[in-house]
Amino acid sequence: MSLDWEYFFSLFTMSAFYEACVIVIILSVLAWSFGAVFGFVVACGKLSEKKWLSIPSSVFVWFFRSVPLLVVLVFVYNMPQLFPSTGPYLGVPFFAGLVSLVVTEAAYMAEIHRSGLVSVAKGQKEAGHALSIGFLGVQRIIIIPQAIRVSMPAMVNEFVTIIKLSSLVSAISLSELLQVGQRLYSQNFLVLETLLAVAVYYVAIVTIFSSILHWAERKMDISLRSPEALSDEECEVLRLQSIAVTHTPIDPMQKGVPNALFLQKIKKSYGRHEVLKGIDLKVKPGEVLSIIGPSGSGKTTLIRTINDLEKIDGGEIVLFGEDFIKPKALSNQRTVFEGIKRIGMVFQSFNLFPHKTVLQNIMIAPNYHEKNDSVSETEAQALFLLDRVGLLAHAYKYPHQLSGGQQQRVAIARALAMSPDIMLFDEPTSALDPEMVGEVLKVIQDLAKEGMTMIIVTHEMEFALSVSDRVIMMENGVIQVDASPIDIIENPNNMEGFERVKEFMGKIS
Repeated sequence: MSLDWEYFFSLFTMSAFYEACVIVIILSVLAWSFGAVFGFVVACGKLSEKKWLSIPSSVFVWFFRSVPLLVVLVFVYNMPQLFPSTGPYLGVPFFAGLVSLVVTEAAYMAEIHRSGLVSVAKGQKEAGHALSIGFLGVQRIIIIPQAIRVSMPAMVNEFVTIIKLSSLVSAISLSELLQVGQRLYSQNFLVLETLLAVAVYYVAIVTIFSSILHWAERKMDISLRSPEALSDEECEVLRLQSIAVTHTPIDPMQKGVPNALFLQKIKKSYGRHEVLKGIDLKVKPGEVLSIIGPSGSGKTTLIRTINDLEKIDGGEIVLFGEDFIKPKALSNQRTVFEGIKRIGMVFQSFNLFPHKTVLQNIMIAPNYHEKNDSVSETEAQALFLLDRVGLLAHAYKYPHQLSGGQQQRVAIARALAMSPDIMLFDEPTSALDPEMVGEVLKVIQDLAKEGMTMIIVTHEMEFALSVSDRVIMMENGVIQVDASPIDIIENPNNMEGFERVKEFMGKIS
């Protein structure tokens, strides 16, 4: 038995098939779009620490991934029998099919989105917090764009799945491709020719829309973007456009000037392990303080409590004489949020936003907080900061194109863009190759000369002794030594804890 090729080709001139194609495309695009949005909400709920959100979200995903789509279709289409008021909507095959596809695909999309959200490094959220960007702002500007980029390949595949699943809607008499084909071969019994034509229509739809979505996927792939460094002439043009970011340090000699920071009885525990055991610390305006000590001594935890990256269990942190951070139950979140704006932080692992250019990384916080009158002014100041750290030629590159030392200098410029009164550095050179350490330390030394109040967690002893007004050694969650570099170098025997400092300095040297 041979195929009737003349009949087969005639099926591509039938208006009924093209009308059915339009229905399939509209149904698939709407189901994919609504399913993606609804699925993202479900994914966020499933990842929530609140049980009243995570449990229902998990149950939703479990149920609709378990029930066949055909069962959902029949149930939704017959819903008006239980709830007559839904008849004008769910009694229509198109809307019943759309609702069924959306709730089913939302369950699958939720798992795709969840994998994307989980893939975004924790440091990205911390960097947003350190820039005083609120939860919704962090999600919108930082997390969601990165998560979608990771999820996009799986979402493209899911769109193809939806197109094929749309054929099941024929079970509730929606006139889509398969339904049109069934009507034809029930009349002429040319089953193979008709189904082959239906397959060709589906292949054409999948091919066209897959190509569009793959193009979008490539456009979102940051690794494929490789802007070149600017020439000297181009840098000079940008330099003329830049505007200096001014920072007037508070003069500690003025009468009545409070401490920049006052930490009183700070305690922090993880379970039964007490990391900080009642830390008392004062930092004057313009003072540079280095914190040294062995791993696990509580250095990083201490510095992270200063901008609320770690919640304290006891004690209080006062910022320039004003209430700032207290234990979680006593803290005023608005006060904390406003205080963080005055504190810049540079992380050990840079935590630059990979989907933003170098220039955009620096502009993101000032734009979010509307620090300047216009975006162009913010850009001009960002260009100035880039020039200051010696990276103006790399303004339009992405973080993945830079070396570790360059990324850390961008991170410093990003923190300075908010004109902070205090800068925190969490081991800023520990993730760098030895050759790159010097370029980062030079930027920090320049800040120290300008009178910037700084707290630096570091293992670079020579640097700590040369740049600091005071050096603190921590061990076992307490401050063992608090002394000036001169006392450590010239009068160590008069210093409490001398033997331990000598031993530690000997080891890291």
